[in-house]
Amino acid sequence: MTTPAKPPVIVGVGEILWDLLPAGKALGGAPANFAYHAHALGSAASVVSAVGQDRAGDEILQRLSSMGIHREFVAEDSRHPTGSVSVQIDSRGIPNYIIHEDVAWDFIPFEPGMNSLASTADAVCFGSLGQRSVVSRTTIQRFLAATRPECKRVLDINLRQHFYTPDIIIQSLELSNILKLNEDELPVMATMFALHGQVEDQLSQLLRQYHLEVIALTRGSRGAMLQTPHETVDCPGFSVVVADTVGAGDAFTAAMTIGLLARRPLMEVNRQACQVAAFVCTQPGATPTIPAELAAKICLQSHAGTPTNAPRPY
Repeated sequence: MTTPAKPPVIVGVGEILWDLLPAGKALGGAPANFAYHAHALGSAASVVSAVGQDRAGDEILQRLSSMGIHREFVAEDSRHPTGSVSVQIDSRGIPNYIIHEDVAWDFIPFEPGMNSLASTADAVCFGSLGQRSVVSRTTIQRFLAATRPECKRVLDINLRQHFYTPDIIIQSLELSNILKLNEDELPVMATMFALHGQVEDQLSQLLRQYHLEVIALTRGSRGAMLQTPHETVDCPGFSVVVADTVGAGDAFTAAMTIGLLARRPLMEVNRQACQVAAFVCTQPGATPTIPAELAAKICLQSHAGTPTNAPRPY
């Protein structure tokens, strides 16, 4: 009889906020969206962030509890308001973000107990946006440094507005072993790091320079590419009617992370991640309910028979 697998411990660390969408507000922030989707796909998910001691912060804490996401390390800041982002959606469903500054998630404290969470995490997702302030950057980097060597440290780079520098990107790459970026961010990275050649060549240079296990390049409706030092797989997009694309990349990252933890074949990981992202595009906002049949395909516990010491295909 197979013993059921323990749910993986997955953490999103960084910004948490309200997306102020044309249709109303929705929970947002890439690490929080990632944690939501990771939980929907069978993980024990936590968020490390901060909210204000205000009504908007109370509503975020209540929302996390109702979603089943651990919020022990979402601090309540008495001096700064809960974060928000004004989101405009164009005719193709593509969002444009105005990210408000000097908010609670810019001041995430490193609290007692975070070392314990970091040391038990199977995967952590973070980005460059959450590190725009010194306080939060210090907390995020300290948290990552406390993880185990085998932890999946996923850098979802999130090059938003002017909220990044080459130094922050380099520090983040040095702390990560998985990189996720989109087709608009790769040219910025190519300029920043003098990458040359075709897309696969550029990704290979990043893989080698920063000793990464996997790079994911998402391309919207055209799907995604996953590349390791030994393999490249390309999955075309799924044709869907788009409501908006808010949170689709975060859903992709969560599904990809679950698949990598399960040591599935790279093409299967890519296809499932693209499928989840495509579904999210059909729904308004970043955190729609994932259909049970779709979640069941990806949930790590549904692959409990996979031996934990199985060789990795990447």
